[in-house]
Amino acid sequence: MPMADLTTTIFPLIPLRDVVVFPQMVTPLFVSRAKSISALEQALLRDDRLVVLVAQKDPECEEPQEEDIYHVGTLAEVMQMLKLPDGTVKVLVEGSCRVSLDFLYDDPQHFQAKVSEQEETLRDDLSTKTLIRVTVEKFEQYVKSTKKINPESLLAVSGIGQPGRLADIIATYLSLEVSERQRCLEILDSTARLEFVGQLLSRELELADLEQQIHDRVRFNLEKTQREYYLREKLRIIQDELNADSEQMGEIAEYKQKIARAKMSGVALERAQKELQRLEKMMPQSAEAAVIRTYLDTLVTLPWGKRSRDVIDLPRSEQILNEDHYGLDKVKERILEYLAVRKLARHPQGTILCLVGPPGVGKTSLVKSIARAMNRKFSRISLGGINDEAEIRGHRRTYIGAMPGRIIQAVKQAGTKNPVILLDEIEKMTRSYMGDPTAAMLEVLDPDQNDSFTDHYLDAPFSLREVVFVATANSLEGVPRPLYDRLEVIRLSGYTEEEKVQIAERHILPKLLEKHGLTGRQLKIQAATVRRIIQEHTREAGVRALERALATICRKVATQIVRENCGSVKVEPKQIARYLGPARVLRESETHGPQVGIVTGLAWTETGGETLSIEVNTMRGKGRLQLTGQLGDVMKESAQAAFSYIRSHAERLGIDPGFQEGLDVHIHIPEGAIPKDGPSAGIGMALALISAVSKRPVRANLAVTGEITLRGRVLAVGGLKEKVLAAVRAGIKTVIFPRGNEKDLQEVPDYVKSRLELMPVSHLDEVLAVAFKSKGKGNAGKSRGVQRVASRRSALGRIK
Repeated sequence: MPMADLTTTIFPLIPLRDVVVFPQMVTPLFVSRAKSISALEQALLRDDRLVVLVAQKDPECEEPQEEDIYHVGTLAEVMQMLKLPDGTVKVLVEGSCRVSLDFLYDDPQHFQAKVSEQEETLRDDLSTKTLIRVTVEKFEQYVKSTKKINPESLLAVSGIGQPGRLADIIATYLSLEVSERQRCLEILDSTARLEFVGQLLSRELELADLEQQIHDRVRFNLEKTQREYYLREKLRIIQDELNADSEQMGEIAEYKQKIARAKMSGVALERAQKELQRLEKMMPQSAEAAVIRTYLDTLVTLPWGKRSRDVIDLPRSEQILNEDHYGLDKVKERILEYLAVRKLARHPQGTILCLVGPPGVGKTSLVKSIARAMNRKFSRISLGGINDEAEIRGHRRTYIGAMPGRIIQAVKQAGTKNPVILLDEIEKMTRSYMGDPTAAMLEVLDPDQNDSFTDHYLDAPFSLREVVFVATANSLEGVPRPLYDRLEVIRLSGYTEEEKVQIAERHILPKLLEKHGLTGRQLKIQAATVRRIIQEHTREAGVRALERALATICRKVATQIVRENCGSVKVEPKQIARYLGPARVLRESETHGPQVGIVTGLAWTETGGETLSIEVNTMRGKGRLQLTGQLGDVMKESAQAAFSYIRSHAERLGIDPGFQEGLDVHIHIPEGAIPKDGPSAGIGMALALISAVSKRPVRANLAVTGEITLRGRVLAVGGLKEKVLAAVRAGIKTVIFPRGNEKDLQEVPDYVKSRLELMPVSHLDEVLAVAFKSKGKGNAGKSRGVQRVASRRSALGRIK
């Protein structure tokens, strides 16, 4: 085919990635870019089917510009073109001549270019002929040593007498970089080009010889099934040949630096170095190598020598506690005592504080305040529902997905060796077939043992002596005795109504206003409004329900401000129903007046004090006593004791001694889905029984608590403060409690005492004297100093 005039013709141009096409060579290409495919189609429309092929400088460039391609390429003829199903085009081209780009047109469809042919310089002297013979011999040696080239290619090369064409052909067989191939294309002096290719060929021969030496040295240690080991040895020998400093390169060197910086010692350092040596001999892609990397990462990220600097300043600590919490004076005092001891003692004993109280009273926030007061990092471990010992001690690395236990993870998260760690809900750990996590906690919390706590995953001791552990619990009933002995219990009672108002104004409302994007000018809530919300929409020991109610008001006010574009909203007590709906909590005085067979009792639960209604009905029968409401064994025994007392003192109480022969008695405590137990409902059940049998109504607004004996004595019970606070929340006016609990009244705030009539009793007769009076303030106060005999006569007279 006749060659077109290159000086006047514009040819389509295709930028190539990782390919250099030489003249007189037939080369297959795969084309996928739209511009390149368009250039091919344009070339096929030409009579000469010519296209300019130029290599890209950066093969990753998807949209090359003029500066991204070389300016010397090859003018080639398109011989065949085949479109593949995936849209790629396979094309076969034959190089015609070297060309240089004179002008490049970046057409939207494809590149076009004006080119000029590059004439080669030919020399036919003795040195050129000698160079041809030497180069052919080198190529023959290369073909035999690499065994990557078909020996028949050697016949085609040995018959070429032109140095330029010989250089081009040999360059296509060598594994060269694109830049080296391009350099070969750009050299126009054929002898100089052959010298350049000869140098490249010598380098490839040396690399082939070195590879053979490496292969021979590794072959002696190779087993048939150890291909991965062979590749690793091959890489190591290559590094030795290159004189690489293995301690300063790659992953191994990085781990060595991390281990040095981690300040490990003893067993931990030995474990780390041993595992690093194992990793160095393994293939990086192996599964075991990934396990070792995870283990080493855990070791080097643990704070083996990093500590927070303790700052124990009692005035500052007291200020922090007061800023973060309202009330809780005794709890704060005990925390300050704890901090004072830690400051004075050179080696303070590892006292483990345990804050016990109902939900929402600030146990978690108190621990955060302790960490802030000590200038230490804080970390929290939720122990609720844990039934596997490995959650505490960690999993052994033989298991898939093994990881350290919660303790080590908490220390790692804190980033220091002496954080404050909160053990939340410590009583909710349970035993199972996987072990007893409470037993594992014994070592963690024992100051004589935790100095060398060994996590199963680490398999090396880690000192927990400097860690401050603080536990929280709603109740200590589920805590085993050995674990309980390691705890110093600080009890938090529920908040009073006045304390809740102050907490809402000082802490909850500012936080909610910021969270909802409001300001104090946009939303104004009066103290009377907060108090009404507490009375009508919450009945709890803490403030979580109160916070949810206030958050509801904030959301509705925010919606109102955006919708109506109003400047501010003031929420008054009478508007509460608009935001929160009707009242959810009714006071006892609003539910019923004096009734027969119904008494309000007081109980203590994990969530604080509660009121419970004790109901007794009598009906014709044969003297059977029926107990319902999911009562526990202790409560059932209290009911039996009360029933026995009434039967044995029926005549003195003004009741028919044979009443049980014709009556069945049914005692029920509502909310039957909730289990109930404990002795404190004893005098409540006795009072309800006497009321039902004698048909005398019990005063309204009265609540009772106390254990009863067969002789009618009233014994002390626990949780008096929480029960008194529950009575206040329920609108009770008079509380009867055992005289043995008078000492517990010191914990009840004075303004709570002023809102209640608290009446200590030591016998059931005193209870009857108060409970069956329709107007009781004056008489009830008088009965406190009356002797027991007078109380019995008064009760007997009124029953009759």
